[in-house]
Amino acid sequence: MTYKNQKPSNKIFFIGAGPGDPELITIKGKNRIEEADVIVYAGSLVNPKVLQWAKKDSQIFNSATMDLDEIIEVMEKAVKKGKKVVRVHTGDPSIYGAIREQMDRLEELEIDFEVIPGVSSFLASAALLKKEFTLPDVSQTIICTRLEGRTPVPEGEALEALASHKASMAIFLSVHMIDKVVEKLMQHYNGDTPIAVVQRATWEDQRIVQGTLKDIASKVKKANITKTAQILVGDFLGNSYSLSKLYDKTFSHQYRRAKK
Repeated sequence: MTYKNQKPSNKIFFIGAGPGDPELITIKGKNRIEEADVIVYAGSLVNPKVLQWAKKDSQIFNSATMDLDEIIEVMEKAVKKGKKVVRVHTGDPSIYGAIREQMDRLEELEIDFEVIPGVSSFLASAALLKKEFTLPDVSQTIICTRLEGRTPVPEGEALEALASHKASMAIFLSVHMIDKVVEKLMQHYNGDTPIAVVQRATWEDQRIVQGTLKDIASKVKKANITKTAQILVGDFLGNSYSLSKLYDKTFSHQYRRAKK
């Protein structure tokens, strides 16, 4: 939408910068950074290398030191001056990005905005492990969640309740509580279930620790991994699965006839 007191091209872009590797930002996101007059980026998580495409005279703000009011004030003032503004988040901003509260405030101010998606760290982690979340006869469901901590989870979304589905799981923001994660998962997964912890996926200093529910906690502690890590768990990490019907020569679909 375009608001009455605003030029059609004068809006804020929320950009998912990807998991770490600056080349994993989308072309559209990179283009918006190149054009930006004002950039507000999540400095505690976003790789600063994505700012290499910013103009020399761009104003750059690190939101790690800012509260919501300060972030909105910077963006509002810039838009009212006719400047191009981008708000850069890590991964994909729709997952633990806290962008809804920002978008609602901008709507109250009648400031237009657009969201450009990015590559989430749980997808980057699967790519690094060379695994597929949705294997036939293993799992056709991916659960993205987190363990309750300072931020609670809604009733019914406790980790042990979600684990009862035995689906492929990506657990965010919880590696510092790995013992508790394992305790809750083992209420439904057996101890031999494969699990992987990927820290800073696609960054130059990325680390991967793999094991089973029985031994992953000790391995993670030995590696001293306490933050910025994905926990992936489920039998999709194993090697037993059925071949898909998509490329089965005996299976017909819209684009191919079955072969005898």
